[in-house]
Amino acid sequence: MKRVQLGEHTVSQVSLGCMLMGTLTDQPTSARILDAYLDAGGDFLDTADCYAWWTGPQARGGESEAALGELLKGKRDKVFLATKVSAAITDLDAARKAPSAEPYYEGASAEVIRRGIDGSLKRLQTDHVDLYYIHVDDMTTPLEETLQTLDEIVRAGKVRYIGWSNVWTWRLEQMRALCRENGWTVPIVVQQQYSYLKPRTGARNVAGPEMIEWLRHNPDVTLAAYSPILSGVYEGRTDKEGMYKQYDGPETETRLATVAKIAQELGVTRSQVVLAWLQQQSQVVPIIGPRTWEHYEAYAPAFDLELAPEHLALLDQ
Repeated sequence: MKRVQLGEHTVSQVSLGCMLMGTLTDQPTSARILDAYLDAGGDFLDTADCYAWWTGPQARGGESEAALGELLKGKRDKVFLATKVSAAITDLDAARKAPSAEPYYEGASAEVIRRGIDGSLKRLQTDHVDLYYIHVDDMTTPLEETLQTLDEIVRAGKVRYIGWSNVWTWRLEQMRALCRENGWTVPIVVQQQYSYLKPRTGARNVAGPEMIEWLRHNPDVTLAAYSPILSGVYEGRTDKEGMYKQYDGPETETRLATVAKIAQELGVTRSQVVLAWLQQQSQVVPIIGPRTWEHYEAYAPAFDLELAPEHLALLDQ
């Protein structure tokens, strides 16, 4: 598996999303997936303190971290562990009934971050995490408060690096300026939805053209790309209308046809082609999120799939 630079560390260029471990993915399957990923050379694990409250009436969030805490016994030093804060739910009953859970996110205040990191460390059974994200950008808490508190927990040794997710590009630039002015820890990872298809419109959670251009001018920042295969869109799935419509634009059919052509030539799936294309970009780390062992098996061939120059030229037209 390819490796990329992240701060002073190198990490595998494919990250394992552990969102459903402990809920929809049972412990034996989670262990099998994790072991296979580690054996393949992977080491970058992604979770969050709110995973996965929406998966069933008994789920409350924290299940993924708790599952990883058990699975990583004796293996903690083999992984680069990332988790997140700010999107845990303050009122589960209300959030389950609402069209959007965002009004019930706990946010990124100093108190939430201090309590959040200690809770995550306890569930993960570790004394530090390697990367700590603000999960959904909190536009109400003063940015200075959030950044200063993140710097505090870095200096306390609870966190190595910080990142942000679901955030506007202009906010990233604002953060970097504040960190430079105050000597605070600078975010080095941004986690957004990103794939080969182009999004129709800009959104806070999507890495659109503006953010991609910003990243080119900030090579010290890595893009962790979630939903890289868009929930099966490349394999023809259109039942998730919100996902499909977000990428249904004037170039969509041409891009889908290009991916299909290359997949047929190589004898691989279209999603594997997309994952290989993402790995051609040294600043991009795609996050895979297998729910089942079969899902993991479908991802694995992409870890070392090489695209020929003519394929890359065709994809980048």
